[in-house]
Amino acid sequence: MADTVLVVDDDEAVRNMLYKVMRSAGMEAVTVSSGEQALEIVRERIFDLILLDVNLRGMDGFQVIEALRGRGVKTPVIIVSGRKEDYDTLYGLDIGADDYVTKPFNPVVLAAKAKALIRRSRGGLSGGDPVITAGPFQYDTSTLRFYKSGQEILLSSKENAMMKLFLDNVNRIFSKDMLYELIWGETIIDENAIMVYINRLRQKIEEDPAKPRYIQTVRGLGYRFVV
Repeated sequence: MADTVLVVDDDEAVRNMLYKVMRSAGMEAVTVSSGEQALEIVRERIFDLILLDVNLRGMDGFQVIEALRGRGVKTPVIIVSGRKEDYDTLYGLDIGADDYVTKPFNPVVLAAKAKALIRRSRGGLSGGDPVITAGPFQYDTSTLRFYKSGQEILLSSKENAMMKLFLDNVNRIFSKDMLYELIWGETIIDENAIMVYINRLRQKIEEDPAKPRYIQTVRGLGYRFVV
C-alpha cells in the first residue's frame, strides 16, 4: 500500500505541484487549502506525513501543529514555507514539526525528505532497502550517491534530482513541462536548461551519448528512462 501524504497550502499552484511531486514519488496525496480542513480530515483518516504551509488564511500552520500535537496526533510534519527567518524554523521545530523546508525548494529533494521521514517514523521499517536499482544503475537514497555497474558517478544537485526521478519512474515519459516543474519547482519552463542537463547526464551514463540507450528522446512528447 502506498504511503499517504496530506498537503496543506492555500496557494493552488503550490498545492498542485506538491500533489504531482508526491504522486511521482509513488505516494498517494490528498490536498486541502486551510488549517481547519486539515484538522477535520485528520480526524477521519490516518496519514503517513503532512506537508504544511505556515501562512494559511485563518488558522496558521503553527496553530495546526499545536492542535495536532495537543490531540496526540504523532504524524510527521514537514513545514514547507516561504518564511525563512531562523525564529520561524526554530519555533516550528520546537512545537512539534519534524522538518522545515523553505520555498523555493527542489521538489525531488523534498520527496526524498518525505520518504526518509516516513521511514524514520516507522523505525526504518518502511520498504527496507534504501538503494534504488534499475538495470546497471544504483541510487542510494540514504547518501544521495549514484552508481553505474558499481562505479560511482558524481552528479550535480540538479543532475542528482533528475536521475532519481528517472530511476523512480523507469519507462515513464516526462514532458519538458513536467521535468521543469518537478526539478526546478517552476511552471514557466526554460527548455534550454532541460536540454543542457539531459545532455550532461547522457555524457556521464551513456556508452555513446550521441546514440543514447538509457535516456531516450520521445519525439513530440519528452524523455523516457529505459533500462
